[in-house]
Formats: sequence, C-alpha cells, structure tokens
Amino acid sequence: MTAIALTIAGSDSGGGAGIQADLKTFSALGVFGASVVTAVTAQNTHGVTAIEDLSPGIVAAQIDAVLSDLTVGAIKIGMVSRIETIRAIAERLRAHSRRAVVDPVMVATSGDRLLREEAIEALRAELLPLADVATPNLPEAALLVGRSRAADEAEMEAQGRAILGFGARAVLVKGGHGTGARSVDLLIRPDDVERLSAVRVATSNDHGTGCTLAAAITAELARGSSLDEAAARAKAYLTEALAAGADLRVGSGRGPVHHFHRWWPASPPEGSAHSKAP
Repeated sequence: MTAIALTIAGSDSGGGAGIQADLKTFSALGVFGASVVTAVTAQNTHGVTAIEDLSPGIVAAQIDAVLSDLTVGAIKIGMVSRIETIRAIAERLRAHSRRAVVDPVMVATSGDRLLREEAIEALRAELLPLADVATPNLPEAALLVGRSRAADEAEMEAQGRAILGFGARAVLVKGGHGTGARSVDLLIRPDDVERLSAVRVATSNDHGTGCTLAAAITAELARGSSLDEAAARAKAYLTEALAAGADLRVGSGRGPVHHFHRWWPASPPEGSAHSKAP
C-alpha cells in the first residue's frame, strides 16, 4: 500500500511554507501527498501582503473528496484563520472518524498574523480535541494557554500540559524560538515527557520550519511509525533541512529550508552553468 498523507492548510505563493512546504516534505520522506487548501496567501520571503480564505463549503468538499477515495494514513492541519472553516474541518473529520496532527499556525515567520483573534477559542474547542498531537512553538503555546512565552523547559512542559487539557492526546512544544546552543522540543503526554534535542542551526533561512516539522511527523505516521519515532525522525529531518538551507538563494528575506537536501545541493558546483552569473 502506498503511504498517503493529507495536508489541510493555506497556500504560500512564495513556496516556503504552508501547503507547498507540506507537499515537499511528504515527497522528500517517500509519502504521496494530498491537499485541502483553506486559504490563499500573497506571500514571499519578506512577509504576507494579502490573505483570501476559501469558503467553508469548498474546504469541506475537498476533505470529503480526498477521504472518500484515498487511503490516507495521516492528516495534518495547518493554517486555518476563520471560525467557520475551523468548524467545517472539525465536522468533516468527525464524520470520517479521523484525527490529525494539529499545527496551530498563528503567526508567520515574518511576524504577520495568520489566525484571527476570535478564532483562537474555536481552535481550542474544535481542533485540539481531534489532535493525535498538537505542535505549537513557544509563542503559539503561550497564546493558546494565555500565558507569557515559556523561558525554560519547566514552563514549556506546564504549557504543554495545559494544552493537553483541551483534549489533545499529545503535545510537542517546539523550542526553535528559544535560545542556547541546542534546540529542545518536549513531546508531552499525560504520563510521560520525551525530550528531543538538536544543535541549533544559525541561519536566516528558516521560513516554513513549523510547517515542515509537523508535515514530517505526519509523513512518518503515514508510513506506520509510532509518535515517538515520528517526532524524532521529523526533528532530525528538519535539522538537516535547516543546515542545508543556509546556502539556498531564494528571495532576499527569510528564505526557506531545503526540503530536498538529500537529492540536490543548495549551491551548484563551482564552474557549472548554473553557478555562473547570467
């Protein structure tokens, strides 16, 4: 059986985050990707200039079309900015008896707000109870629980446990926005905490990191990995993609990670036709 993953998220015209990053990640990890588009953004490496949400009806119809035909092994939910769309997604997933990896996308790497203030409660009430795992970064976790951003691992765990209280089966609180030589994520479940640590990569090409990590977890789950295995493998993949992406030349702002670093180099070999200026 072909491993299939579904992403329900917004489109990034710059190609570094959202649906585009998810499908690249699925492909890079050997998984066939299907997609449900929730919104179209006008976006590049400098920021988001416009957002147009699709109607809840067409979002629901896309979900039904995919899940009625494809044998989807795992689902990821990313950018959903409207209450009505959140409710439509939750209703269709319940109708299909499905759960998901929920990435509560609230703010883009550029700092642009992607989730309307009034939709935060709907995300808590409708989507988190359907989460096999929620994957907030430090600012997102703080917004979800109404606290200041966690400054240490004890507070990361406390905020993760508060998010468990909304109904998620597990929470991965991501430490990429933290400080220190290592980036530490905490995979929190009611009875245990798994600490995932990797060298912090110094790069400005970090657009789409949250989307990519959640998509990598989804891909690994679709392939049959346990959540522990999926989280560890996804973090390793993202760390490699960040390191390789430091040499990508995409845009003049915060560029993307290198999703296909295992197949082609970020910089063409010296002396090749592509390395020469036009």
